[in-house]
Amino acid sequence: MVIAFHKPYDVLCQFTPDQPGQRTLAEFGFPAGVYPVGRLDLDSEGLLLLTDEAGFNHRLLNPAAAHPRTYWAQVEGCPTAEALERLARGGVEIQGHRTRPCGACLLDPPPAVAPRVPPVRFRQAIPTTWLELQLTEGKNRQVRRMTAAVGFPTLRLIRKAIGGFAAGSLVEGAWEVLGPAALREIWRK
Repeated sequence: MVIAFHKPYDVLCQFTPDQPGQRTLAEFGFPAGVYPVGRLDLDSEGLLLLTDEAGFNHRLLNPAAAHPRTYWAQVEGCPTAEALERLARGGVEIQGHRTRPCGACLLDPPPAVAPRVPPVRFRQAIPTTWLELQLTEGKNRQVRRMTAAVGFPTLRLIRKAIGGFAAGSLVEGAWEVLGPAALREIWRK
């Protein structure tokens, strides 16, 4: 079984809290025996897969498999063409690791996404911009570190797709068991 879940902001990608009062996956009523495939940080949102299938995690997230993951990042400022090129060509140094090449483009017009609760910080003198990044690797807080390294810190991060499967109309906090057609989309590059 594979489940698609739209993880809300401020939910830990595990079933037991690290601290009292912390929101976890346990509050969403998943079937017994499933576990998250990869992670989304506490302060990130969007598509998270859960499964009870042995080996699914490794097959999907092994960098050698190069399964793309698509993110929308709301960043502070307006990234230059040079900053986008730097992200796309790879080689951005983050914690002793050089990133692989990735897809990087501006989202213009900005995507229609529900406001985050709590809202991201707003500065009247500094605009924000939405980027789409498509990565085939997943280091800890990679998108945030990449955008900061090129001078445009991430304010909000939403994972929109894994492989060819997009979260679509799945609303925050909702989940669904995926059928054969959706599973084929996950493996599509």
